[in-house]
Amino acid sequence: MSVGVAYTLTVRCQIDNRPGMLGRLTTRIGEVGGDIGAIDIVRAERNVLVRDITVRVQDEQHGETLIEELNAIPGITVLQVSDRVFLAHLGGKLAMQSKVPLKNRDDLSLAYTPGVARVCRAIADDPEKVFSLTWKSNSVAVVSDGSAILGLGNLGPEAAMPVMEGKAILFKELADIDAVPICLRSQHPELIVQTVEQIAAGFGGINLEDIAAPSCFLVEGRLHESLNIPVMHDDQHGTAVVVLAALRNALRLVGKDLREVRAVVNGVGAAGTAIIRALLEAHIGEVTAVDRYGILCEGDDHVQTTMQRIIASQTNRERRRGTLVEAIRGADVFVGVSKGGVLTPELVRSMAPDPIVFALANPVPEGDPEMLREYARVVATGRSDQPNQINNVLSFPGIFRGALDVNAAKMTVGMRLAAAEALANVIPDEEISEEYIVPSVFNRAVVPTIATAVALAAIEEGVARRDHLPSRGGD
Repeated sequence: MSVGVAYTLTVRCQIDNRPGMLGRLTTRIGEVGGDIGAIDIVRAERNVLVRDITVRVQDEQHGETLIEELNAIPGITVLQVSDRVFLAHLGGKLAMQSKVPLKNRDDLSLAYTPGVARVCRAIADDPEKVFSLTWKSNSVAVVSDGSAILGLGNLGPEAAMPVMEGKAILFKELADIDAVPICLRSQHPELIVQTVEQIAAGFGGINLEDIAAPSCFLVEGRLHESLNIPVMHDDQHGTAVVVLAALRNALRLVGKDLREVRAVVNGVGAAGTAIIRALLEAHIGEVTAVDRYGILCEGDDHVQTTMQRIIASQTNRERRRGTLVEAIRGADVFVGVSKGGVLTPELVRSMAPDPIVFALANPVPEGDPEMLREYARVVATGRSDQPNQINNVLSFPGIFRGALDVNAAKMTVGMRLAAAEALANVIPDEEISEEYIVPSVFNRAVVPTIATAVALAAIEEGVARRDHLPSRGGD
């Protein structure tokens, strides 16, 4: 299994300076399953050599085993181990940078007092000028309570900071948006809402991140109603936009109409709920939702959350009952946002011809990708080492770029649907294949294409403060 650079160690070893020692070391690394990158000499002495060996391992436990094995070789001592991931995070990944000079008294007078007072009065007289005279029109707050960090669970606000910093980097590097990570200590929905309402004056958008269900539904809904800037819970809608875009292209490939297919969504948490709602908003033929209790069916209130009751009322028109086995039989599409290993060859074979399987659980998909490709026509996962990675980084930078470009007051269904269609259309029909239904996150056409579509949708729906798109220079 490829692990990329996520588990890359630089191991500094002191090695007896005699023939064959380097060979023994590299052989042992290979026997343990390590993948050697660079080998560098740090220091050479008469009796010993100090070398840095860069090794990719599968996970933390594998790395610990490797170090134990190297230390067990006579004549070799591990002096130091550096983890590339931790090195990249030392001191944090973000910094503040001024856009104006501050080299003399005149610069100070322009950027701060007394000149700034005139700008303050101008905004007080016309609050809309805050968009042109501050960074508000190009800023997003990335807000989390740390209750659902990646696939790790509730680790708290401090542990959420590295993810929020990473999100801010993606905003800046991909869409040139200034994003600020804000991690809140409280996980009470009401207090989260109140806090974000109080800080919203300084931002042009709010990106909610890693907030667990069901709190995320309440928080997003309340802020959507109370604020006059776009609010989006990325774990919900960012993922849903990419799933819808990928599904559009997969259906083009197999020659099926979205309005005539049935999809099974396994997992009805934050992401699953948003995916179901996006599919319904796009007018899919039918959705069968499945959670740990089985198929969601209207009337089973005793095992359903408030949001699941709403989903149950909008899905499963055929009144199917049972488990995933009954749900997936005859389905055209499977979307998994649940847990790994739930799909078997028999389940995939029971689907309709040319089945489409999106196994998005991380780090272990609902089925082994190689196995799934034997039985499904199109397979997508959430993993970067597999074709067709469903990653919300494909959507949220462009969505917020478009919303900010027209100073949108809201994030609407129409804007998200426009984003999904635009993302799908980045790939020309003639280039769509079983292993290419979503573009790369490094495809530079993705963000501007989505941004333009979202901005135009905001204008059409009447939530834009600007009625024209900005000039993009080289775009």
